[in-house]
Amino acid sequence: HVQLVESGGGSEQAGRSLTLSCAASGYTSTILRMAWFRQASGKERQFVARIYTSGDGTWYDDAVQGRFTISQDTSKTTVFLHIASLIPEDTAMYYCAASTAWQGDYDYWGQGTQVTVS
Repeated sequence: HVQLVESGGGSEQAGRSLTLSCAASGYTSTILRMAWFRQASGKERQFVARIYTSGDGTWYDDAVQGRFTISQDTSKTTVFLHIASLIPEDTAMYYCAASTAWQGDYDYWGQGTQVTVS
């Protein structure tokens, strides 16, 4: 199994930046891709960004393209989500997810970290 723990959330003013972290532990060698999702209050969870642990590619939802950057550390067990130029619409619970497959549903989820933009 894989465990995911997010951190870095908090309250921030619009226009500033924030970087979220997701630390993976357990059988991390089985992870092929990791992603960030977010869920605003009263809305469905939505995909934000994805990265292959091989480092070959990233993908972003159109709504965040250009402001969000997903990256990973050299050990490939920690994934980051940098959010630039925060806007109130970024307010949401942000979840990290990991998959042992190249596509399809994600197998593992973190508990989430709250981002509030005012």
